Amino acid sequence: MASGIFALLDDIAALMDDVATMGKVAGKKTAGLLGDDLAVNAEKASGFMSSREIPVLWAITKGSFLNKVIILPIAFLLSAFVPTAIKVILIIGGLYLAYEGAEKIYEYFFPHANPHEKPKLEKLTKEEALAREKEKIKSAIITDFILSVEIIIIALGAVSDESLNIQIPVVTLIAVVATVGVYGVVALIVRMDEFGARLIDLNERDDSFSDKVGRFLINALPKVIKGLSIIGTIALMLVSGGIFVHNIHFIHELVHSIPSILGEFLVGLIVGALTLPIVNLLKKLWKSIFKKS
Repeated sequence: MASGIFALLDDIAALMDDVATMGKVAGKKTAGLLGDDLAVNAEKASGFMSSREIPVLWAITKGSFLNKVIILPIAFLLSAFVPTAIKVILIIGGLYLAYEGAEKIYEYFFPHANPHEKPKLEKLTKEEALAREKEKIKSAIITDFILSVEIIIIALGAVSDESLNIQIPVVTLIAVVATVGVYGVVALIVRMDEFGARLIDLNERDDSFSDKVGRFLINALPKVIKGLSIIGTIALMLVSGGIFVHNIHFIHELVHSIPSILGEFLVGLIVGALTLPIVNLLKKLWKSIFKKS
């Protein structure tokens, strides 16, 4: 009986060792994408009132966990029985990310508001403010879903030659680390100003070291958020372009002679430029049909 228990423990230890080893391999494969995920989601999670930042971020984090709960079993089943479906899902996700990135670039160069008019502050009711907040949370969770699919598929590809009892814990571990790590860092970023204010109030002395650090954090936050918005847009293009480059052979052949990061960005930019007018046209048609009905 004792020997059976020790044999079982030995098997578990060997399995955990294999999981740790393959987890490092999958982690290296997805590290770049996790950086893109951080930039995109930090930009998505910013722009809320200070009192609503943590509740909004928690709502997005819960949505991210739910995304993983939905994606993981489907990914394992599709990988085992319908592997071509994985590629189709990735390409659809790539189209969405390219469109979103192109829309941000278009809005930057051709803003909807008239640049000669002074921006007007909108007076929103509590219900209207919450409705807008929910829309932003929904948009963030949708983007997270697509990025999560990409992360999970890449992690799954890194351990595709392993048995299912290795694949499941490794890919699940990557998914959990992606959510906790990314949104943990995002929480630190969006609360920089709050932490800075606390450092300033730490003592009654003027121009102390804590005061200097606190003011630096408060002044840096808008620049960090603006920078993340730019990085997030670039990341959308890189992720979407990477999907097409790595999954469509003729596109890979077109850009294989130039640096991979430049090739992926150009592909994402071109796909976004083609997708944006098509989606906008479909939106207009949908609105016109909806108004008529």
